[in-house]
Amino acid sequence: MDIQDAQREVRYVYVGGFWGQLVSSVIWLISAALGTWVTPKASILTIVIAGFFIFPLTQMLLRLSGRRASVSRENSFNSLGMQVAFALPFSMLLLVPVGLYNLNWFFPALMVLLGAHYLPFATLYGMRMFLFLAGILIAMGVVIAHYFWGTFSLGAWVRLSGPVRLRLDWALHHDRRRKHTSKDRLRRHSVNKFTDGQPRLKWEQLTFVGGGWPVFSRIGRAREKS
Repeated sequence: MDIQDAQREVRYVYVGGFWGQLVSSVIWLISAALGTWVTPKASILTIVIAGFFIFPLTQMLLRLSGRRASVSRENSFNSLGMQVAFALPFSMLLLVPVGLYNLNWFFPALMVLLGAHYLPFATLYGMRMFLFLAGILIAMGVVIAHYFWGTFSLGAWVRLSGPVRLRLDWALHHDRRRKHTSKDRLRRHSVNKFTDGQPRLKWEQLTFVGGGWPVFSRIGRAREKS
């Protein structure tokens, strides 16, 4: 299996990262709310502990939706997805000294880590817009840490902000649509292998990119040309 076929299968199985982003969105929303109306400690514990369960919860949602929860063994990215998923929770140990030095730097620092976490997604999914998303998250984290660090949960809310998320959702939606309408399509035997004999799904659907606001579009089946 070549790299492009491997990336295409990853996009199909994980629905372009939709379920993972949905789980992440809910966790960040709860954490932001706790940081604003409860205590910073509750907010930090929520996002740190729940962060370790993003990948397992994503797999559970994939199974509940009737889809496979992993790519085929022949896929060269078979174990990369899980490795990338657990990179962020373990790197969050760096937030301990950051929080001890300045508690309000916790979320900006986490945004920088999250942006770095998204970089390998560009290769895993074959979607260059993850690089754009990573750059935006890192830049926002640095700006908030330097100039707007007076509020603890500001970084969490900015990450969930509507205008930024909508622009990023549109960008990834546009890139995904281009990927699925490109000349480089799966051959018929590859389609049967990835989709259990069913026509390939041309999914251009609701997505939460990095956690945030959804974009709605259509889901339909694409007939393969003979």
